[in-house]
Amino acid sequence: MSSPYADQTPPPGCPAHRLYGPDAEADPMGLYEKLRAEHGAVAPVLVHGDLPAWLVLGHRENLDVARTPSRFSRDPRRWRDMQEGNVPADHPLTPMTAWQPVCHFVDGVEHDRLRGAITESLERFDRRGVRRYVKRFADQLIDAFVQSGRADLVAAFAEPLPMLVMTQLVGAPESYGPRLVEAARDMIRGTETAVVSSEYVTVTLRELVARKREVPGRDFTTWLLEHPTALGDEEIVEHLRLVLIAAFETTANLIANTLRMVLTDSRFRANLSGGHMTLPDALEQVLWDEPPLMTVLGRWATGDTEIAGVRIEAGDMLLLGLGAGNLDPEIRPDATLPVHGNRSHLAFSSGPHECPGQDIGRAIADTGIDTLLTRLPDLELAVPEDELEWNASLMSRHLVSLPVRFTPRGSTVTGSTPVPVPVPVTVPRPRTEAPDRGPAGHRAGRLPGRPAGRWPADGTDVLVDAPAGP
Repeated sequence: MSSPYADQTPPPGCPAHRLYGPDAEADPMGLYEKLRAEHGAVAPVLVHGDLPAWLVLGHRENLDVARTPSRFSRDPRRWRDMQEGNVPADHPLTPMTAWQPVCHFVDGVEHDRLRGAITESLERFDRRGVRRYVKRFADQLIDAFVQSGRADLVAAFAEPLPMLVMTQLVGAPESYGPRLVEAARDMIRGTETAVVSSEYVTVTLRELVARKREVPGRDFTTWLLEHPTALGDEEIVEHLRLVLIAAFETTANLIANTLRMVLTDSRFRANLSGGHMTLPDALEQVLWDEPPLMTVLGRWATGDTEIAGVRIEAGDMLLLGLGAGNLDPEIRPDATLPVHGNRSHLAFSSGPHECPGQDIGRAIADTGIDTLLTRLPDLELAVPEDELEWNASLMSRHLVSLPVRFTPRGSTVTGSTPVPVPVPVTVPRPRTEAPDRGPAGHRAGRLPGRPAGRWPADGTDVLVDAPAGP
């Protein structure tokens, strides 16, 4: 879906390049290298609405910005354009830049308080239990297309798998996965409906928090409610939203990019199948070459400063160029050489705001891909590689589809209800009339199509160490 700011012609005489619009989105890596050649490690750019920003292209400079919150804050309220009223409420970047009481928008002591609750709650998951959930959902998704001999591995596998797993881990019903997939993708793209999609996700999570107060479970939401930090309801909602969206986008892209590499690069596949490269090694290689998020919004200068010889003024916005930093010739003079076992890439950022759920994301991708390749060892691309299409936005680039063919096979006997088939749905506008109230007086929006006061049995309680098999 196009953006209202999609005209790609920069203003006359403007030295900055737009990071949005058809030209930028057609070849983001090409644009990054052009900017690097013209400006070096830090380049002036324009984001939606032609708002100025700095794109950090160097690997070392990305680490510097990410690791020094005293100079480069995560608090968007420092954004000078925001303070001057240049960022309207319906701006495409609003869902990612409107301040919320959440750990990735604060620094210092407050960040430590919020981040501690997230990290300690995530650490309560048994990793074997998480992998068993991944295996179960992966098998169910594969069962939906295994007899046909053809599938689109983006729509039928890479996108639904992370959200289905995460809905279980947060204690929500499995049936919410497909709708959350569409809303999350729409929000990340920064379309003109991004704000509505963001509201839908928030309303869904408010209801989840209210229900978990009534019926606690062994899940991430309950653990946040019980954490001694005593987070407020809105803090919990925003952190659930953060974890779900981050896990969905990054893991779905990681799965799709790795599968594309397996299907299109014969040496990559041979090394993997021949034991010269493990699947975890393959994932790290993809995290270097095609990180799930190409850029990250944002950092804001706390005062006048300098980086890589470029003067940055107080209130300026900086974007972490994760994809560009991973291909910095200062650290990878030959980007064609493998980097097995090297985790110094920027795919999960760095510093105090480094992604806290990266190990869960790796577990979902690793187990999901292994399940797929084990069950369908003769997978092959069903279209010429040059016919694959991509969608890109300011933050990410992802495959539109990955059509494959294989020998039809029988489905497994999972002994559980098949996962809902992910079909396109219209993201509903959240209801605002007559909202339900939780036991603590919290306003919880009602989801369309479901009576008030009913919480489906599926997904109510996450078994952290689920039994092996179905």
